[in-house]
Amino acid sequence: MSESQAVAGLRGGDAEGDSAYVLEDGVFMPREPVRHREDEYDERGFALLRQMQERHFWYLGRRRFLWSALRRHLGRLPARSPGPRAIDLGGGAGGWVSFLAERGGARFSELAFSDSSLRALQTASSLVPASVSRYQVDLLRLGWSNRWEVAFLLDVLEHIPDDGAALRQVFQALSPGGLAFITTPALQRFWSWNDVAAGHQRRYARAELERLGREAGFRVLDTRYFMFLLSPLLVLSRLAGQPDLSRLSKEELWALVERSHRVPASPVNAVLRALFSLETPLGHQVSFPWGTSVLAVMQKP
Repeated sequence: MSESQAVAGLRGGDAEGDSAYVLEDGVFMPREPVRHREDEYDERGFALLRQMQERHFWYLGRRRFLWSALRRHLGRLPARSPGPRAIDLGGGAGGWVSFLAERGGARFSELAFSDSSLRALQTASSLVPASVSRYQVDLLRLGWSNRWEVAFLLDVLEHIPDDGAALRQVFQALSPGGLAFITTPALQRFWSWNDVAAGHQRRYARAELERLGREAGFRVLDTRYFMFLLSPLLVLSRLAGQPDLSRLSKEELWALVERSHRVPASPVNAVLRALFSLETPLGHQVSFPWGTSVLAVMQKP
């Protein structure tokens, strides 16, 4: 049996477009090694991220908003038997693809999850279903052509210095008619210490995402702000003052990030989750004038 046949048998699909990857210990590794930027991402954050993806009001609200968008646009895909192939690029702890496998797995012939961090992929192994393929990827060097019908880039693009190059790689990886679902932090006016601590390069206005998508070759189907109803809370947090990160050691910075990102107490988390949930379907029926996040849906012609 050839290597490509072995890969196809493990995944239950085909190995088309995967010549740049080799299977090692359950993870598809690139033949050209990925350099995960550990100086920008404290890998302890993946365990924290996993908790947040499972319980935090913000992640649950984004998941609800994104799921509604996916159901609304999935019919735009060209018919394919046995079904579209989807990958979550830069998926962190695997929360979104796990939800997708549970809620909508039957809609897809293949689901995959990727990150530049091998530790993230290993941490996610107990959360992500065994049917979901795991890839270590470099978003600037994906090595795929016409490989996927759906790609998710969820709060990833803002970390990448050359975001245009990354989006061009996603364009190349999608098959004709394929869809890209992208979320990012919105509007530079909301910039704070948290963006710095998280390694963000920028925040995006709708027009900026639209321009970026068109320059990469996409047809932009939709852009819209979300987390509009809770945006006053973010403004209030800015008025309360911001820490001077230059005075903090690496461990002090991590402690600050951990405190500020932990899941709120259950009653508070429940109230904020209820407020955020009001944005779905409302935010897909009307266009909010602003929000602290933005969603873009793009299609490869």
